[in-house]
Amino acid sequence: MAFSSSPYSVLLLSLFSFFHLPVFSSANLHRPPSLFRSELLYGQDSDPTPPTTYFEVTKPIKLPKTDPCSYTILQHDFGYTYGKPPVLAHYTPPSNCPSQDFDKIVFEWKATCNGRQFDRIFGVWLGGVEIFRSCTAEPRATGTIWTVEKDITRYYSLLMNNHTLAVYLGNIVDKTYTGIYHVNISLHFYPAEEKYSFSHPNLGNSVIGFDSGADLILPISRNLPLNDGLWFEIENSTDLESKEFKIPQNAYRAVLEVYVSFHENDESWYANVPNEYNVVNNISLPGNGPLREVVVRLDDILVGAVWPFTVVYTGGVNPLLWRPITGIGSFDLPSYDIEITPFLGKILDGKTHKFGFSVTNALNVWYIDANLHLWLDQKSEKTRGKLLKYNISPLKISSVSNFTGFDGSFSTTVTGSIESNGWVKSSHGTIITRVIQRFNYSNFMIMGNKGNKQIVNQTIDFDDKVYVKLPSSSIYSIKSFKSFPLYLHTENVDQENDSYTSIENISFGFIAKKVRASDLGLSISSLKNLQKGQGYMVVKGNLVMSGLGSTQQIYNYHDDELCYFRNISSSNYAIVYDKISSICKERPRFHFGFGLGRGNDELCFWKSREASLFNVRYKQPQMTVAMDSPGKRKGKGVMELLLRPHEIIIQSSFEYVNVDSPNILQVYWDKSALMEIYVSGGKKGTPTKATETILKELKRPKRGNNKKSTSQPEP
Repeated sequence: MAFSSSPYSVLLLSLFSFFHLPVFSSANLHRPPSLFRSELLYGQDSDPTPPTTYFEVTKPIKLPKTDPCSYTILQHDFGYTYGKPPVLAHYTPPSNCPSQDFDKIVFEWKATCNGRQFDRIFGVWLGGVEIFRSCTAEPRATGTIWTVEKDITRYYSLLMNNHTLAVYLGNIVDKTYTGIYHVNISLHFYPAEEKYSFSHPNLGNSVIGFDSGADLILPISRNLPLNDGLWFEIENSTDLESKEFKIPQNAYRAVLEVYVSFHENDESWYANVPNEYNVVNNISLPGNGPLREVVVRLDDILVGAVWPFTVVYTGGVNPLLWRPITGIGSFDLPSYDIEITPFLGKILDGKTHKFGFSVTNALNVWYIDANLHLWLDQKSEKTRGKLLKYNISPLKISSVSNFTGFDGSFSTTVTGSIESNGWVKSSHGTIITRVIQRFNYSNFMIMGNKGNKQIVNQTIDFDDKVYVKLPSSSIYSIKSFKSFPLYLHTENVDQENDSYTSIENISFGFIAKKVRASDLGLSISSLKNLQKGQGYMVVKGNLVMSGLGSTQQIYNYHDDELCYFRNISSSNYAIVYDKISSICKERPRFHFGFGLGRGNDELCFWKSREASLFNVRYKQPQMTVAMDSPGKRKGKGVMELLLRPHEIIIQSSFEYVNVDSPNILQVYWDKSALMEIYVSGGKKGTPTKATETILKELKRPKRGNNKKSTSQPEP
């Protein structure tokens, strides 16, 4: 658990440290995984073991071949800091660098701690803009060391001006919790090897507003002075925290970057039970069920949402799992971008507006703030805009409970979407932006063994798509696909002598793919970060008699410039296996291709009557079909479609392929979804020779359900 700044939580967890309260004679009712605290259970360690280095597995930052200008901006010992103002420092941009044109800027956090202490959540703000949120390592008496590096180049414009740096790490030191966090914060400025903006090289510099960082970043956070972090605190499901702001009237693009973390009763929100389970059994486990959605409003209009990644802090589930390999995202919590350019026309009036934040079904406490990234028209004092389309598909929630006493099952499924479309006119011309957010959520929970066993199987699919029609009529797109799977099994098993064994097994992952495309090129990045942990603790009274934690992780990232693979395992503080590779391996591919000219390129998106069905239709496309193992005819495989001229990639595993008519390819995958590629070309719409080759290859009979799809254009 990343400990939060509530006096109530300090008292509550202190009580847990001194009392183990049995429920129902020898049985211990299942407690949320966040309440198992190693520092509450272990005595002081007199072992002369050297300090342990903790780390989060992530890819290296790609740096230019230049020497950085580096300097320390803060050095502080965080001891008696709970309920005190953030530690402040005056920040000035580097003045001793031979160049003021930087290709990369890296934030570095180094910390050490000895003794016993909670894991603490903390944040770093520059001029009120949050640039880093993290959780501390849970220290050992023999000492703990950890370092985190983060690429903060996206805050370039912010870093080129004087600001106040604020760091809040609320910590308590007493006779029991002795750990003081000794912290050094440094910045490293890497001069550019050549003069170009930090855009993707394949996309060139003609994609307006997408080839560079924002010109201005406004903080959507609380103002100093404070005796806490600058984040807003969401304490329940009705809380709505907001911040007023005003933007320059010459903005032509806007992105809201949202930081989110969850604590106390909602630290393990994915394992929270329905309220009816608590009522029927007369207990008070964290409730409101497992569904959480962060909702963002602009002047009371819902403009976007975040379905957060299930970060497990260094004290979560079983603290022994995260030594020395910490949980995914625990040392560098992710932020989430929401494109709000379609709404710019509503806030370009020079007046004050406000962003508001709430969390569906929230319990105490969530910490949320945001940064508003703005791109400004340097050749105009005023831009204009208008919202053309705004459509919210309300959350469709299906919840089923089936339990008797303390044992039973609960299932929750949710779908929803938000879509907006608007234009902004500037000196660059008129730019039309279309934004789509889609969410799919499922959680299946089992309670067993008289409430002492809990199994959670959850998946979040969270997609963002941004389509931009430029003044040249070309299309630029950014597609972000995220999937957050989680499986958790925790159980308490009674032993002799009034002791019990706490058993924990967890598997979770952060899977993401981003595709940026324009007429000038294509950029693709992909991440599959999967982690598994198994652990146990034998507990008697409030002491851990023995325990063990083992963790395995596979990290696989690749983009157009970097490939990074790491397979690593640890057990009982020691690394037992570690393999790292940075070699990009090309997959064998079989290509068909045809070109039909560039004519009247048009991209039309259709929506089916069924949520799982969508269609993509092109007029006069250039298309390449690539298939892995093209000779394999067993009905399963992976197919990748590269659709030109807009360079859109669609990749999926498929059950089988069927041809419905000479100019339609139907691709089924995951047994439920269907994609149709409408291919028209040649004389009178007849298929080209290359198309006939594709159809010939795919027209062989396949097993499965060959039913046709039914679709209709979007309104």
